Amino acid sequence: MIKNRLFIILILMGCSNFLFAQAWGGGADQNDLSFGFSFSYVQSSFKIVKQPNWRDPFFDADLGTNATTPLKSISSKNMPGFAVGFLTRYRLTEHLEARVTPSLVFSDRSVTYTFEDHDQDVTKPVQTTTVDFPLQLKLKSDRIGNMRAYLIGGLKYSGAIGSKKNEPNTAPTELLLRNVRGYSSYEAGIGFDIYFEFFKLSPEIKLSNSFGNMLLRENTPYANPISKLSLHTFMFSLFFE
Repeated sequence: MIKNRLFIILILMGCSNFLFAQAWGGGADQNDLSFGFSFSYVQSSFKIVKQPNWRDPFFDADLGTNATTPLKSISSKNMPGFAVGFLTRYRLTEHLEARVTPSLVFSDRSVTYTFEDHDQDVTKPVQTTTVDFPLQLKLKSDRIGNMRAYLIGGLKYSGAIGSKKNEPNTAPTELLLRNVRGYSSYEAGIGFDIYFEFFKLSPEIKLSNSFGNMLLRENTPYANPISKLSLHTFMFSLFFE
């Protein structure tokens, strides 16, 4: 019993030393300007606004007949991805920073169509490799031991890399669903700065939603039923600074 109590006391002493012994964090907070890098898990889905006549079958003018049966549903599920990026931080005040975090993002997105008289759903993937350029403000709490909490918010511009085109003479049901090449988003999140002896680690959770309409308007069975596409993204990141 005495040995167990001593073991518990030693654990509590170790935890208190970690929390309250002031680690330097590699000096990241000592300079107005610092740099780092990040790794992120990304999860994305589309919010879909449908046309009033979205159920109507697609009429192929070349064939003079309907190329599809009427639609039953259109949906988009969360799809996984990842991102790698860099961090540039500038201290404005003791509790406020400006951040630029350009990232290369590989994140799957898709829209699924359910047609009447079809045995299987039709899922259309969307070109998903983008370069993100976020500009953010970071509001930090007071530091307690080797940790502090923060809120993050800002705007982001994303540009697609190597998007595909619909080729001529392609069957209507084989055509692609495409997005615009560039779009903007707003984002907000929460995180923690954790200070170690030679670096600072910042786990962060962030949500973003795109502005405007991401749908590239084309006369296809997959674009015609949709009035608007907007992108909703969840991101969990680890920043090393």
